[in-house]
This record gives sequence, C-alpha cells and structure tokens, in this order.
Amino acid sequence: MTEIKLLNKISKTGTDLFDPRKYNLSESCENPDGILVRSASLHEMEFGGRLRAIARAGAGVDNIPIDRCSEKGIVVFNTPSANANGVKELTIAALLLASRNIIGGVSWVATLKGQPNFTKLVEKGKSKFAGPEIKGKTLGVIGLGAIGGLVANAACALGMEVIGCDPYITVNAAWCLSRAIGKAENYDEIYEKSDYITLHVPSLPSTKHMINKETIAKMKDGVRIINLSRDDIVNTTDIIESLASGKVAAYVTDFPTEDLIGVEGVIAIPHLGASTPESEENCAYMAAQQMIDYLENGNIRNSVNYPEINLPRTTVTRVVVLHENIPNMLAQISTALSSVNINIESLLSHSKGNNAISLFDTNSAVGDEVAAKILSIPGIRRVNIV
Repeated sequence: MTEIKLLNKISKTGTDLFDPRKYNLSESCENPDGILVRSASLHEMEFGGRLRAIARAGAGVDNIPIDRCSEKGIVVFNTPSANANGVKELTIAALLLASRNIIGGVSWVATLKGQPNFTKLVEKGKSKFAGPEIKGKTLGVIGLGAIGGLVANAACALGMEVIGCDPYITVNAAWCLSRAIGKAENYDEIYEKSDYITLHVPSLPSTKHMINKETIAKMKDGVRIINLSRDDIVNTTDIIESLASGKVAAYVTDFPTEDLIGVEGVIAIPHLGASTPESEENCAYMAAQQMIDYLENGNIRNSVNYPEINLPRTTVTRVVVLHENIPNMLAQISTALSSVNINIESLLSHSKGNNAISLFDTNSAVGDEVAAKILSIPGIRRVNIV
C-alpha cells in the first residue's frame, strides 16, 4: 500500500482521486511515499527513506526545502495555474482599492454611527475619499505567466492601456494574451510609462527587492503598486519612504509585514489571493493528479526541481531513475540493466540544471537487486520501479 501523508486540510476534490485499493491517506503516517501540503513548513521535517514526492497545493514553495529534496531524489510539485483566477480577481480588486480609497471611506462611515444628520455628514465628507478611475490609465504587468496573463487580459477588458514584460514568457502564455497588450522591452519601460504596476513574478534571488528606491525613482510620480506575489520582491523600507514623499500614491500587498501596518497609503491584505473554495479545489485536484502520475508512471508535470517528462506506458515495468545531470549516466544505467538480461524497450531522459530523470521501459521483471545495482552508480539519487 502506498502511503500519502496529508499536511493541512486538503480538499476532497484532490484526495478522492487516490484509489483506496492502492493508497492509504493519513495525517499521521511516519514514513510516507508522498506528502500533500499547503502551508505547513517542511524545513525541519525529517524525510523517511520511502519519500518520493511532495506536492504543494499552491504555487509558492517557500515552505519546502527544495535543495534537500533534490539531493534525495524527491520530486517537488506545485500547482502554478490552479489558483490563477482567484489571484487575478483579487488583483483587479487591488487596482480599485489603490485608486478609490474605498477602505478609508468605509472605515470613516463607521465612525458616524449615532451622529445626528448622518446623511448630510456622509455627503459632506465623501470628497476626502475620491480617487481616479482606472479606465484609460496605463497598467504595467511584470510577469505574464498564468496569473499575470489573466490580469493583463482582464485589465484590457476594463479599458486600461496595458503593457507587459516577461523575459521568460512561454509560447503558450504568449498565445493566451490579448493582441491589445503592448510589449515592454524591459522593466525600465514599465517603470517609466505605468500609472499602475502589478507584480507577478516568483521569489528568486534575481527578483528579491526588485522594487527598491532605484527602480521607484524611475517611475511616474503618484504610481500605484500592486504586489500579490511575494513580500521580498519589494523593499518595504524603500516603499515606506516613497509613500511618505508622495512618489508612490498607494501600495497594495497580499503579504503584510509589521513595519507596513499603519503606514498611510498601504493596503495590507492577509494573503487572500488563493483563499477561495474554487482555488483550493483546483489546487488539490492538480496536486493529486501530478503526484499519482509520478508515483504510478514516473511522469513529471509542474515540478520546481526536476524536469518535465512524459512517456506513455507501453510495457509492464518502468524503471524511474533520478540522478545528477552528468555525462555517461544513461550508458551506465543501460549497462546495469543489460548485464542481467533486461531488454530496454524505450527510454526517455530530461534534465533541469543539475537534476535529471530517466525512464527505462521493459517487459522484464526488475527486482530490488537490480535497483540496488543502479543505485550504486555514482551520481544516482533514487531508483523507483513502477
């Protein structure tokens, strides 16, 4: 029986995909073959020798020790597009909140309760909360992946002038963009032309504090910045100074930090981007699908540490080998198989940085002794027979 450990509450939409004749799902199993997780931190967790896969029901994987998993041959999955619509909708709301001071107005109205001439007071004071419409304004979208592309298209439909920049955009993502979206040659063009800037990039060393005093200085006076990606993409010290000077008119973030609380012009949302029942169901479903296909077939889709690979099953047995991306690996593995008269019907190998996976299909039985022989090859991290 394959053991799956559940961390956090995982929607039944996902857990119901696991065949109870093959899988046992539990919150308490000690040495699982797979882990399904949302926000729980795995950095201090000891991984048992059976663990082959971790699937995060969400996009960010800050809570998972990626390097340690790679070294142990543990494939880490995420679900980058499953919550895209939920985040897109919150981004559109953030654009309006940044413009119209809706939150300030609502809070002010609450202070008028019980006062005489309530209606007159409302009409007299509402002008303090006026703000511009977004129609006709320029929105700069940094990152045009699953979420950024949806935001760009939605903003176009709302009448905004949209320009986008993504040096790593895929062909599929580009096909999904409206023809009305302009292409910015670089981030500086986004900074110079945009009335609003929304960030949709992952947290990486290259994106840490990409919004800082130097980049803010290139922006229009009164720019409004939306950050529903990750907190460390924006230097909060610099954003606070820019709000105080008036260079930045508003900063909306889904990742509040203590130093932002109470700062005028900051709207801090408690990480609600994917907090919709639809997103949770979509993420759970995708995470479960990806994990099952890997555990049963060795196929990988949406892994953050190992490459995408998909080989249709045509044989009885598949040998799944996770290894370092170094020369002569395929020859050594093939030799280990042929030395015990195992004929390879088909094989596929892909790499991602230093991490690689190779699939060997055969109609022969492959026992533990063969797996041990392959595992003894330097650079081999894990061997799974499926």
